[in-house]
Amino acid sequence: MWKRYSLSTYLAGAASARTGDETAGPALLLAGFALTGTAAGASALLAAVTVAAAVGGPVLGVLLDRAVQPGRLLAGALALHAVGLAAVLAGLGRLPFGTVLLLAVATGLLGPALSGGWTAQLPYVVRPERLPRANALDAATFGAAGLAGPALAGVVAQLLGAPVAVAVSVALIGLAVPSAWRLPARAAAVRPARGGVRGDLAAGARCLVRRPRLARATLSSVVSCAGQGVFVGCAPLLGERVLGGAGHGALLLSCTAASALAANAVLARRRRPFAPDAVLRAGALTQAGAMALAVADAPAALVAAALLAGLGEGPQLAALFAVRHAEAPERLRGQLFTTGASLKITGFALGAAAVGPLAAASPHAAPAAAACLHLLAVAACLTRPRRRTRPGSPAAR
Repeated sequence: MWKRYSLSTYLAGAASARTGDETAGPALLLAGFALTGTAAGASALLAAVTVAAAVGGPVLGVLLDRAVQPGRLLAGALALHAVGLAAVLAGLGRLPFGTVLLLAVATGLLGPALSGGWTAQLPYVVRPERLPRANALDAATFGAAGLAGPALAGVVAQLLGAPVAVAVSVALIGLAVPSAWRLPARAAAVRPARGGVRGDLAAGARCLVRRPRLARATLSSVVSCAGQGVFVGCAPLLGERVLGGAGHGALLLSCTAASALAANAVLARRRRPFAPDAVLRAGALTQAGAMALAVADAPAALVAAALLAGLGEGPQLAALFAVRHAEAPERLRGQLFTTGASLKITGFALGAAAVGPLAAASPHAAPAAAACLHLLAVAACLTRPRRRTRPGSPAAR
């Protein structure tokens, strides 16, 4: 199956889908503000799309794990997500706003298909010995999307209007559908657990909690993602206070995305990859140092902090993928990836929501809190509990 489907096809589809996703967020925000006239309505629209992913991720993962041809299910999820975004855009100004929010929630349920749903299929695309390099390249698509998506949304909205920017995001997600449809099939269907979908969800939750390495990596990534949410949320405030304009805060995020992309590109060229657990710790620690540097009210220090944050964020994501691929059983891989994506989205949203109260308390509180969260992420994956082996077990022998 590796000969019929190339890694470049996988990466092209993943990059297109994820760029569309990164374009959709700011485009919806701009379209919501333009068509409702209120910042509250625009933020509510974005929140509705984001929060729903926490619910949809685990269920979507179970369905992907059960499918003999998960690519076709993934393609359907991508197509429905694109249609949902188009429906939200069409409903703004024409339908009651409550109805539009419900459409946004339904659309957001399929959001993890663009992140964890894709990555869970990577072991069926490349040979095991090529997986570390493929992980780094896959993580790089997130950096590329984070760099291109917001810039694309801003330029298109400025030139042609916010609704057209949403339409561009829909088109980018739609372009990924053929690549998803052609993903390799499994040799056989996965046997469902007792209790149907509920039993599979319970089995995935047990696996996530009972496998120490996977649990540590997941907890660390969620806490670190909350720190990233704080930084993204306070970027306009930092831009206004230090760089002379709130719009310059977007440039900080572009610096972070660019350095993350560069770091993963360098990792992909290494023949002997670093140990994923060490990279997870180093990535969180690097971001903690970056946020501590962001406390300084100096333009050069702030730009350096944004670049340093990306150097930690990019490899951290690639290492997280490596741990999940190594620890997730095949019958639960899709669920664990989409559940992990859902948890990270939730952590990011909580971090971004905390920016308001933190900024009201002190101008330096938000980056300081982000630094503390990244240090907690380091602590979450620092300890290595010993696994007990019973005499006579295969591990003991």
